[in-house]
Amino acid sequence: MKALLKTVLIGAGLMALATTAQAGVGACLITKNNTNPFFVKMKEGAEKGAAAAGVDLQSFAGEKDGDAAPQITAIETCVASGVKGILITPSNDDVGPALKAARAAGILVISLDTELGDKEAQDITFATDNFQAGVLIGQWAKATMGDKAATAKIAMLDINKDNISVDVQRDTGFLTGFGIEVPDLKVMGSEKDPRVIGHESSGANPEGGQKAMETLLAKDPDINMVYTINEPAAEGAYAALKAAGKESQALIVSVDGGCPGVASVKSGVIGATSQQYPLLMASLGIDAIAAFAKDGTKPKASEGLGFYNTGVNLITDKPAEGVPSLDTAKGTELCWG
Repeated sequence: MKALLKTVLIGAGLMALATTAQAGVGACLITKNNTNPFFVKMKEGAEKGAAAAGVDLQSFAGEKDGDAAPQITAIETCVASGVKGILITPSNDDVGPALKAARAAGILVISLDTELGDKEAQDITFATDNFQAGVLIGQWAKATMGDKAATAKIAMLDINKDNISVDVQRDTGFLTGFGIEVPDLKVMGSEKDPRVIGHESSGANPEGGQKAMETLLAKDPDINMVYTINEPAAEGAYAALKAAGKESQALIVSVDGGCPGVASVKSGVIGATSQQYPLLMASLGIDAIAAFAKDGTKPKASEGLGFYNTGVNLITDKPAEGVPSLDTAKGTELCWG
């Protein structure tokens, strides 16, 4: 049976793409938006997994990071439709109560990539070890800068100020890897190190990344190290640096590992990126829902972790001693988007 694709508009700015594979178990995928290549690939992985497992999949996407209202509408729609499982990349913790209600209704809730602060709002998270992803680029950046790391001027381009788990973990992981003391790993900006020029919100997109970088360059035009939450934000940061004639002044690091991002590493725009695997997150999530629907089995966290680890690799063509990495040739084989 060929899959049927239909598009409908639901609620404020929420686009639902309902893909029916074959009659059977119902599931929902709810992402932050449907434009970021990371979420596009996640949706692709969920669709392929659903077709293989005989799962009826509804896919929903909000308009931007941090906007919880469309996701709450999607959760309520999924509960009303009687699905067995929900996969979600939560915009923030505001979606927690709706997810707790879904769990109370007997629905398996799996967070993808972004863990919720309320542990009762999800059964499990399938994700990159986002803290480790940050540590890897931090260690690489410190090793690459060498003696200059001691007097680095660092720009931090986060998603926003909401302290979303993925945002916090990558941010504090990078600083930890760079050797900067972070008193509170649960919030961004607790460090007192003068090397950190500032934190700005990028919205995890190119436009926001450019604006954030412009703001920080105005604060200190000598910034020479740029951390970005993801590769779209890195693209914007580079555009701002280039416009200011400073593109060769600063080293940029990021997280995602999408094909455009790996290409940016190969060209030298980004020095290194930590690659994650959204297709695997989604396909494993679908498999978990199918298993749960069959006999009530729930997925278990990876040993020693509070989540199921889907892996991370540092991608760079300039390896640093003591920091494990793959080159862009291998990164291209493994990339997405």
